[in-house]
Amino acid sequence: MGLFIAAASVVVLVDQASKLLALSRLVEGEYVPLIGDLLGLRLVFNPGAALGTAAGYTILLSLVAVAVAGTLIFIAGRLHDRWWALGLGLFLGGAVGNLVDRLVREPGFLRGHVVDFIDYNGFFVGNIADLALTIAAIIVVVRSWQGIKFDGTREESAK
Repeated sequence: MGLFIAAASVVVLVDQASKLLALSRLVEGEYVPLIGDLLGLRLVFNPGAALGTAAGYTILLSLVAVAVAGTLIFIAGRLHDRWWALGLGLFLGGAVGNLVDRLVREPGFLRGHVVDFIDYNGFFVGNIADLALTIAAIIVVVRSWQGIKFDGTREESAK
């Protein structure tokens, strides 16, 4: 449980701090190269989900994030595998990090736009919460593939 809470807390704090820094230092839409065109900074406000999809469904995305967070908190007490705890903690932190934006940023409650600022070669622009969600997905896929359930038990092979 400690790893789950720590991972989620660190992600939310680093995500929100980095967004505040981006808001104070970057000009919307202007590209600042870090590694040439491969990786840079570009401030954008995303009303939708990943890659700007579902822009018209911000309220629904917010409610889904609340449901996901509630579900993860509900099952957290049954986590007995470190990797699952880390993965689901990162997932919770990423979901909450972006949910905070939807709750407090313009244009209003449950409709706020997510602050994105890490530009990946013009393919998409994301943030720390998105990185945590991606790493979480990798951990969950790998643990599932290994047959380890979140309670630490191994799935029995189909005979």
